[in-house]
Amino acid sequence: MSNDPLHDAAGAGTATAMDGLLQTLDLETLEENLFRGVSPQVGWQRVFGGQVIGQALVAAQRTVMADRFVHSLHAYFMRPGDPAVPIIYEVDRIRDGSSFTTRRVVAIQHGAAIFSLSASFQVEEEGLEHHIAPPLVPQPEELMGEAEMKAMFLANAPGAIRRYWEQPRPIEIRPVSLKHYVSREPQEPVQHVWVKATGAVPDERPLQAAVLAYISDMTLLDTSLRAHGTSIFDRHLQVASLDHAMWFHRPSKLDDWLLYTQDSPSTGGARGMNRGSLFDRSGNLIASVAQEGLIRKKADA
Repeated sequence: MSNDPLHDAAGAGTATAMDGLLQTLDLETLEENLFRGVSPQVGWQRVFGGQVIGQALVAAQRTVMADRFVHSLHAYFMRPGDPAVPIIYEVDRIRDGSSFTTRRVVAIQHGAAIFSLSASFQVEEEGLEHHIAPPLVPQPEELMGEAEMKAMFLANAPGAIRRYWEQPRPIEIRPVSLKHYVSREPQEPVQHVWVKATGAVPDERPLQAAVLAYISDMTLLDTSLRAHGTSIFDRHLQVASLDHAMWFHRPSKLDDWLLYTQDSPSTGGARGMNRGSLFDRSGNLIASVAQEGLIRKKADA
């Protein structure tokens, strides 16, 4: 596995940011139940949480029979990930049942656990079916593109965040409303964001689930800050994911825009609670997400 996630494995020199993400998710097998992953060097001081979730899910999937697909995961972030060194993923095969499989994954750096994930996999079955409808919002083609957003907001962002967002990224984001980024007034803690892979995702359900898990950590924690007239760009705040849960309802090929609807029912105790739903363009509910994050004022604020 290349140490450069933006390296084109085919040697053609035409790698995209999505190629980089797919390589980042393509873990090296060290031994049975033991895998190694690397992080892209994008000037970020810590590893993006969605990357660790996606890599841990890939590690778990490597030990599960091919006829079983993830239906839920629950994870805790324990320490910031160091992007300069590899992450070791150790898989514990908790149970292999007739219909369900359970795995636990611990991510290790510098001899200590930085993250843990439990995931459950199920054979496909038929049953009762319903889902809620998505909110009525403008379509992504009606919204400002990412290039325009960068030009508008990055000038005032901290250097590390600016360097990260200036890099080509595997997922494009188009918020339905930009008021949150230009106003300091408290707003309703609800946001709707369109997300889309910027390159092709292979037609493999386990890999599509890992990419979706990566997406699920994007913009979510920022929802709880809307009620307080601030955002993740606030230099006076320490903001980090604490835990993350996700339920996979229906497969998605990730070949079109997804609507990520988010709300925050509560903040308190230096923590913010956030919930999300991912819908495809046809209005099908693809996945549900819940996350609590740290929101702490820095000592020098």
